[in-house]
Amino acid sequence: SLLKFLEKRGYSLADVEMAGLIIPGKKSGQYYDRFRNRIIFPIFNLYGEVVGFTGRILPDAEDESKAKYINTPQTLIYNKSQVLYGLAQAKQYIRDADKVILVEGNMDMISSFQAGIRNVVCLSGTALTQEQVSLIKRYTSNVLLALDVDPAGFSATNRSVELMLANDLNIKVIQLPKGKDPDECIRQNPL
Repeated sequence: SLLKFLEKRGYSLADVEMAGLIIPGKKSGQYYDRFRNRIIFPIFNLYGEVVGFTGRILPDAEDESKAKYINTPQTLIYNKSQVLYGLAQAKQYIRDADKVILVEGNMDMISSFQAGIRNVVCLSGTALTQEQVSLIKRYTSNVLLALDVDPAGFSATNRSVELMLANDLNIKVIQLPKGKDPDECIRQNPL
């Protein structure tokens, strides 16, 4: 249905596919919406322009064979290593607080923001990159890491700390209860 809608608006099949919104099906000439049956989060660049999307599977449709989150693939306008989810909304709060809280997932960032913690951005399921560190340094040199407390989160924390130390950032790691992420902690106790 998305392809039909966009074609009516004058977009070609090739453009819609290059934008990462549709995926070829198993049959020739068949396509399906990349983000079908998902809650869609727009990804904004630093200037507040939508450059991609994250789709979270609907809770009632969770299936071990399907990824919980999927993102727009690399496109001409979306390079995930150059974007921090929520930075367009949080950049002034980061400047005002002179620190940023770096979380792992979209819901971690959104829950934090809704709870009044506004100097927070997220990695959107990617490892911290040099480009993202450079973005952070535009606003502050103080970083609080609040990544998930699981093996992947520990690994991401270690890699992130090394990269940030190499770029002269001041780092603190927020200790979350075992098996929890910031979203879960905030839902249990927003203060």
